[in-house]
Amino acid sequence: MQPTFVLVHGAFANSFSFAPLQAELGLLGHRSVAVDLPGHGFAATYTRAYQAPQDSEGLATAPGGIKGVTLADNVAHLIGILERAKRNGPVILVSHSRGGVTATAAANARPDLIDRIVYVSAWCPVLLNVGDYYAEPEMASVDAASMALAMAGNPAELGLLRVNFRTADPDALAAFKAAFLADGTDEEFLTFLNTFQPDENLDVGTSADRAQAETWGRIPKTYVRLTDDTSLPLALQDRLIREGDALTPDNPYDVRDLAGSHLKWLTDPAPAARVLGGLAAPLAAAGS
Repeated sequence: MQPTFVLVHGAFANSFSFAPLQAELGLLGHRSVAVDLPGHGFAATYTRAYQAPQDSEGLATAPGGIKGVTLADNVAHLIGILERAKRNGPVILVSHSRGGVTATAAANARPDLIDRIVYVSAWCPVLLNVGDYYAEPEMASVDAASMALAMAGNPAELGLLRVNFRTADPDALAAFKAAFLADGTDEEFLTFLNTFQPDENLDVGTSADRAQAETWGRIPKTYVRLTDDTSLPLALQDRLIREGDALTPDNPYDVRDLAGSHLKWLTDPAPAARVLGGLAAPLAAAGS
């Protein structure tokens, strides 16, 4: 009855970024599955215009396969994976960043498939929709306009978000590094940046997709705070924890801390693997 970790990526990311973490988990004796949400991983769109030398006009207009993908599509895909994983024993669902939106909606729909849900500096909306949190004081330090420095095309016309992560604009690159991996080397940052895909879907859900006490609230839950995260600031992480605890006071978050930025736990995954491994031990013991 070895638990299975099901790992859900954030925006513009994919399963590839979890490879170092999966290696650490494997070396500690844990089983894991990294998910590619619809339109991600090998289903992503990389147009010729994105290659070097880049064609800026083509990049701004080329269609992308993720157009029309909804949160409901993400949830259905994740539930299918959870169903398969659950056949083999307990399941620990781990999400990062925007992946928390999908994990929360899946937990609302099928709490029976999840033995513990873990948010690593991830969105778990309770009182507001995700977009509305950006107007709150806890997000005041986030430079939302920095992404626009490398935005390609009009999202309303493309039907998706497209960011040119292969830009040579020094201001855009500096903004990305500050937001994602300020505590990494330039080499680590550029390596990680090249695992990002340019396209992301537009749908982050509605009030119906926020955490629901009667379903999501039944699942044991952990929040791993990334203490130096500037993309999802600690103040916002703490607010999400408080709101979740208020929603289910009899089932509060188990809160853990990891030092580092939004992506540091993935470039230096050993501490995170130890934290996650500690969460698996009680489930493994219960099933033995």
